[in-house]
Amino acid sequence: MNRVAFSIFGIDVMWYGILIAIGMMLAIVISSREAKRVGFDENSVVDLSIFLLPLSIIGARLYYVIFNWDLYSQDLSQIINTRGGGLAIHGGIIVGIIVTFLYTKLKKINFLKFSDVIVLGLPLAQAIGRWGNFINQEAHGGPTDLPWGIIVEGQKVHPTFLYESIWNLMIFALIFYKMKNKEYDGQLLAYYLVLYSLGRFFIEGLRTDSLMLGPLRVAQVISLLGIACGLIVHLILKKRGKDGI
Repeated sequence: MNRVAFSIFGIDVMWYGILIAIGMMLAIVISSREAKRVGFDENSVVDLSIFLLPLSIIGARLYYVIFNWDLYSQDLSQIINTRGGGLAIHGGIIVGIIVTFLYTKLKKINFLKFSDVIVLGLPLAQAIGRWGNFINQEAHGGPTDLPWGIIVEGQKVHPTFLYESIWNLMIFALIFYKMKNKEYDGQLLAYYLVLYSLGRFFIEGLRTDSLMLGPLRVAQVISLLGIACGLIVHLILKKRGKDGI
């Protein structure tokens, strides 16, 4: 498929960027409605997004560059060339959590309660954004004979973008269902960290383009940390019965 959706004044607009933008907008709409439902100013989500979205993209890019430093050290100008590809969702998630925490401290609102609002639309945005990988013919797995395999450069391979998209839709459905009867503030964040990291760990094992740290797949290491953090948050907050930090 053609990566370019259309051109404006000679500037190509990529399908990947369009899909990411659609996912982000839907996430903002969903989180804004949830913010209003639980007592926050619904504009708070938009206010946070003004900082959160660009900083998360920068975080995703820096994460990718750091673990591909041998490549980018040869031409530093390519670090800012995001149109050439190279965004890592884990970097965006890490920066996103930090930015949300700082925002809640500045506004003096409950971090865990607000993080449940923000995380609600995230897996849906990820599910949509992954289809950009399909259009770009990237982030796929190794060879397979399964009937749902996709053809990339003449070879049938695992559609790992599809696996992760479906998994993210399932996470979205679960936390959306859980949002009205959660047991403590921060529960949706904990569920997201555990479930996304669990799925990503196994899906990453199928991919052929993993970022590596020596013999280790970086995404799998981060996923294990995500599972551990999510479980710790869940167990501590459920045991203490406390809301917020």
